[in-house]
Amino acid sequence: MAFISQPTVMPPELTYTKALLALRAEEATQRYNLDKADQKVDSAEVLLRAALAINPNDSFLWLMLYSVATMRHGFDLRYLSYLEQSYTLGANEGWVALRRNSLALASSPLLDSATQRSAKLEFAAILNSGFVDVAANNLMRVGPVARDKLLKSLDRVDIAPREALARKLLRDGVSVSVPGVKLDERLWR
Repeated sequence: MAFISQPTVMPPELTYTKALLALRAEEATQRYNLDKADQKVDSAEVLLRAALAINPNDSFLWLMLYSVATMRHGFDLRYLSYLEQSYTLGANEGWVALRRNSLALASSPLLDSATQRSAKLEFAAILNSGFVDVAANNLMRVGPVARDKLLKSLDRVDIAPREALARKLLRDGVSVSVPGVKLDERLWR
């Protein structure tokens, strides 16, 4: 795409595709030296902003802009608006949620109350959809206060995923009380 002459009016799909390809910058930080990785991340941020200028209603692009901006520039409160915009535009997009939830939970105390609520509901939906490992990993990455709030949000989740979560956490050495689940800890040792 870089060698094709660019038309005066670029199709939105091309800009979107270029931005998605540039997101490989996250992987570049592991494969390349720091200078090359910085160039890739810079390029990804520019392309994401271009794609958002054409399609500002794409929750995934806002999530990726948050991810790339924090990777490139470090955490900054200004970037939380990108994450909040991702929730505003696509609160129920399952495939986006799997990637977004851990980022949101890590920043939860700094998010506005509506986004905090969305992140908790998203966590419960992830578990209810059977993504037990994702939910367990997200839960283990937050502090004890946030963990308790997330666990309390699971009261409307089906019992089978809650039991699976409790077993997974117990196997991983995390002893918590999942609402409505009683496990004999001796069975999992």
